[in-house]
Amino acid sequence: MDHAADAHRTDLMTITRFVLNEQSKYPESRGDFTILLNHIVLGCKFVCSSVNKAGLAKLIGLAGEINIQGEEQKKLDVLSNEVFIKALVSSGRTCILVSEEDEDAIIVEPSKRGRYCVVFDPLDGSSNIDCGVSIGTIFGIYMVKDDHEPTLADVLQPGKQMVAAGYCMYGSSCTLVLSTGKGVNGFTLDPSLGEFILTHPDIRIPKKGKIYSVNEGNAKNWDGPTAKYVENCKFPKDGSPSKSLRYIGSMVADVHRTILYGGTFMYPADKKSPSGKVRVLYEVFPMSFLMENAGGQAFTGKQRALDLVPTKIHDRSPIFLGSYDDIEEIKALYAAEGKEE
Repeated sequence: MDHAADAHRTDLMTITRFVLNEQSKYPESRGDFTILLNHIVLGCKFVCSSVNKAGLAKLIGLAGEINIQGEEQKKLDVLSNEVFIKALVSSGRTCILVSEEDEDAIIVEPSKRGRYCVVFDPLDGSSNIDCGVSIGTIFGIYMVKDDHEPTLADVLQPGKQMVAAGYCMYGSSCTLVLSTGKGVNGFTLDPSLGEFILTHPDIRIPKKGKIYSVNEGNAKNWDGPTAKYVENCKFPKDGSPSKSLRYIGSMVADVHRTILYGGTFMYPADKKSPSGKVRVLYEVFPMSFLMENAGGQAFTGKQRALDLVPTKIHDRSPIFLGSYDDIEEIKALYAAEGKEE
């Protein structure tokens, strides 16, 4: 019997243990970040459980109907939003929350305030629930440097100021991918333990990929560099094999595949949406933060994505993210177009 292998299998690195290990490297740390992250993880577990029941919703009356107590059953995205807001506020470690579901930022009441700002999309891709496609939660965390009355300026910062970012994907398994600025790690929920276990340590995106991911239905409205890049993917001029197209239409799932297998994920600006469609604070920034920490790049068509300075909490931007060499190719196409002009 291989006792060493058995010991390895039973020595489970949970996400809490992982973050506590990281915390111990900083003697001045007070554990606030660990507490905040535990509350985010709890929100992810709750949403995962709700998503798994969503297919039964029509059967057992979970969505949009009045229940026996006379309460309206909430849609999953609204429910997810409420769960995350309550989890984040009750942590006592947040001062401002920005959610995709809420028009205005939420300023936490003084008695429950901490030094972190959290921006999040509680359920990205929720239109895909009914067909069983993977969906997810995306989050980014900023830290307020000093004690002052929180304002929007605390969250309207470039993505490079984030201290952590991650997403939780609800699919064939529930996977949480997290970066605190030093590498990227993936954890998978073990339903029998109710714990996220480290399954993807130190994720590194391949330097070049064989996949491109974009909604080709918008091709007639694309700008020159996007059209040229996709043309090169299909009909390479250097004799290399064509790239494969994979597009799920759920950003978390598309980015997750890109970060593991390499390639590019693109949501370019076009004639219909000249400013792009992906939200800067809680979609572009967290995904770009993860991509860069995994060794990839994120580009808006004009600049490094993490250098963008948002002016409103729901600002949008084009985004190209993925393998280092592939994004270099896209940057070169935009630079060439700039010279022609």
